[in-house]
Amino acid sequence: MPVIACYALVTLTPALLIALGATIWGFAGVLCLFWLTLVTAGLDHLLAPPRHADADHAPWSERLALGLGIMHLVLMVLVIDALGDGRLSTTHSFVLILALASFMGQVSHPNAHELIHRKDRVAYGLGALVYGVTGFGHHVSAHRLVHHRHVGTVDDPNTPLPGESFWAYLPRAWRGSFRAGLASEFARNQRQGGKAHLVATPYAAWIGLAAFAMLCAIWIGGARGAAALAFLWGLFGAQILMSDYIQHYGLTRRLLPNGRREPVAPHHSWNAPSGFSSYLMMNAPAHSEHHMHPDRPYDRLNPQADAPTLPHPLPIMAVIATMPRLWRRIMDRRAQRVMEWAQARSAPPLH
Repeated sequence: MPVIACYALVTLTPALLIALGATIWGFAGVLCLFWLTLVTAGLDHLLAPPRHADADHAPWSERLALGLGIMHLVLMVLVIDALGDGRLSTTHSFVLILALASFMGQVSHPNAHELIHRKDRVAYGLGALVYGVTGFGHHVSAHRLVHHRHVGTVDDPNTPLPGESFWAYLPRAWRGSFRAGLASEFARNQRQGGKAHLVATPYAAWIGLAAFAMLCAIWIGGARGAAALAFLWGLFGAQILMSDYIQHYGLTRRLLPNGRREPVAPHHSWNAPSGFSSYLMMNAPAHSEHHMHPDRPYDRLNPQADAPTLPHPLPIMAVIATMPRLWRRIMDRRAQRVMEWAQARSAPPLH
């Protein structure tokens, strides 16, 4: 089976199930949640990670990314409409919104992240639209202008502090990334001769898109629709920050004798080269490769690159990250060994 067909099968199946659950078959939401949790955990141990696919890249990989971006917007409308009119049972409604939230965190976020790194204006605009209507538009600015530049340092709010729990990291990174992204947009405007006003930055669009989405949710689903959208916003933002927490925990850039930080290298990100979840997350678990080559499409990233490797796939590590003591017991020693290697430069990172 072509590589792009694997990406399509794994990502489009839950989207189809959510659409069915919101329209004609409420139980499909249960199947979607099953696909995004138990099926993913089980098949991660059976499928090999994606291989390089330079020959398969164009045009279907681009079309899949664009299609998933559009599908994200459609699914939001369908689910909010279904929850708003009360045609689903309480159980099916709850499962459906959890399924959509899981899809947004595991598929929509990696895909939108892929799109905002594109030079093509349509692709970039669609990725920004996905983040904007889902209440996390500032990520478009903060991720590109702050995270990629300052990752592994205290200047990046999305880099976890040593020993920091996810629950302490979550509010700090949420506030910090919003502020750091806005400050970077102000600075960029001033370098270009403009003024440091919010309305002169993309933040006006991010806030406007969120407000527009909320108004649409109220129009489509009333108070229930508004509550559903707010719930989705919260879970979506938490999942985005969870991915940054996991993929950069304990990995910092050394301060060089000249006072500068060392360049970003593969050992500043954790990889998780599993099979099913790598397809589901558009190869986002090949994270070190992405930081080294931000413009490289998802299907050309190498999940087997020589980089620090997490002991379990990303979805399982996300569950563990919610339990700080267990997380630190598993990760602190591994991170320390990677940093010791980075300082000694005498051996490859330990996996």
